[in-house]
Formats: sequence, C-alpha cells, structure tokens
Amino acid sequence: MNPFLKELNDGQVQVADGATGTNLHHMGLKAGVTPEELVLDDPEMLFKLASSFVKAGSNIILTCTFGGSSLRMKDSRYLNRCEEINIRAVEIARKAASLGDGVIVAGSVGPTGLMLQPIGPATPEEMSTSFTSQIQALVKGGVDLLVIETMFSMEEATLAFDAAKQVTDLPIVVSFSYDRGTRTMMGVKPTQVMEVFADRGAAAIGANCGTNLENMELVLSEYAATRAGFPLWAKPNAGLPRMDENNHAVYDITPEQMGEAALRNIEHGARIVGGCCGSSPEHVAGIAKAVKNR
Repeated sequence: MNPFLKELNDGQVQVADGATGTNLHHMGLKAGVTPEELVLDDPEMLFKLASSFVKAGSNIILTCTFGGSSLRMKDSRYLNRCEEINIRAVEIARKAASLGDGVIVAGSVGPTGLMLQPIGPATPEEMSTSFTSQIQALVKGGVDLLVIETMFSMEEATLAFDAAKQVTDLPIVVSFSYDRGTRTMMGVKPTQVMEVFADRGAAAIGANCGTNLENMELVLSEYAATRAGFPLWAKPNAGLPRMDENNHAVYDITPEQMGEAALRNIEHGARIVGGCCGSSPEHVAGIAKAVKNR
C-alpha cells in the first residue's frame, strides 16, 4: 500500500515539514531569487533544509517545487528546464528522507500566480497543460503523493486536481489558503472545498498559510462539520509576522505554542500537522514532540 495511505488507514497522525521560503531566506536566499532555482544552483541548501526537518521529526517532507510549473516559471531563466527542476527536487527530498525512518516525499504543486480569464490572462487549457507537465515530472521523479497547496481559486485548484487524476493514481492532498478568516481571497469557503474535493477523490483536504493559529482551527472545524471523519491537513503559519528594525519578518509563535496548536488541530480532525510561513525546524520539533507525547 502507498505509505501515505497506510499511515492514514492505520490512524496515525503524521508530522509534515515547515516553511520553505522563510527558512531559505534565513539561510541566504537572495531577494528576487525563487526557491526552485536553488534546485539547480544550490541543491545543498535545499538538502540541508529538508534534512533539518527530517531530524526535527517530520515524516512527510515536501519537494521544493511550489513554483515549479511552467506558468509560474515563465519569467525564469530556467523556464526550459522545468521538468528537470521538478525531477531533481524529488531527488533532493528523497535523499533527505533517507536520513529518517519511512519518511514520505510529497510533491508540492502551488498556484500558477496567474488569474484565469476573464479576470486574468490565463486560459483553462494553458493552466491545465502547465499543471499536467509539472505533475508528470514529479511522478517521474518518484514522489509518494501530491500536495496541491496554497490554493485560493476553486477553478484553478480543480484544474490542478483533475490534471493530477489524469496523470497518476497517487494520493492527492488539496490544501487551500484562507487569508480572509475562513474565506480565501476569492471567497471560497471550507464547506465548498470539502464538498468538491472529497467527492472527487482527494486523500486529505486542508489548509496552509492563511493568517493566525486561531483561524486555522475555525477552518478545520468547518471542514469537519461538512464531512465528519474526513482526513484533514493542517499547516498554519507560525502566527502573523511583524517587521523588525531591519525590515525583516519576525514570527513570534514559539515551538511549544506550535505544538499546542497542533494538538488542538488534531482534536478538530487533523491527521497531518506541520507548519507554513515562519515555521522553522525548531517549530517542527515542537509539533513532533507534542504529537508523540499526546
């Protein structure tokens, strides 16, 4: 059985990883450089970050491919190497996963950064083709599951999900970002997400990024009220950032508080818990400790 599905079927709570972008910036990623470029330019930095999550207790780590679709990389000097970037990102994550016991590699698929017509320039066909190419590369690289994450548009998420379904029978997680409390910037509600993607065959549904820890609980509660017992994915930010005197974003939530929040999220139905923006390996360690000792 697929390792992700086996953990779900066994009733285990799984610990995902933390933030990619904010941690990479702390490690030296320059402004204006996308994390995906590091796959080719500095794979060791990505391996170091992924390894730190494994050592902190993550048993699911995501590939550094959030922006790895051709539409997202349309202005990158590596546009013609999208397939290679996705495949090599899986290799880096798999190498880090080998440092742990049974660590699962999830292929990250983020939004394209474009709006669909008539609001934006992208057509459904272009978006579907972009997602299909990226997902084919992630599957070729050898991921254990796919995570369609940080979505805010129902139409875009559906295109990504349907593209994945056409490419593979791997488990698919669908995770939306609710930055308007319990609504996305496009007005999508957790109830709508659950109704659409549970019936479409998602292995888990959830939320990442968004606003604060309290709103994550509200989102999970709405999911659970819509479809009781359905596996939920929860990767909240480490609170809301504040800017320090050097104009750097600082997240004040402690590892212990992230652990406590993870336990509350589990009470609301979360079967996978981790962190998003601002979540360091220390935050993940706090989550893993709380999960282990609960």
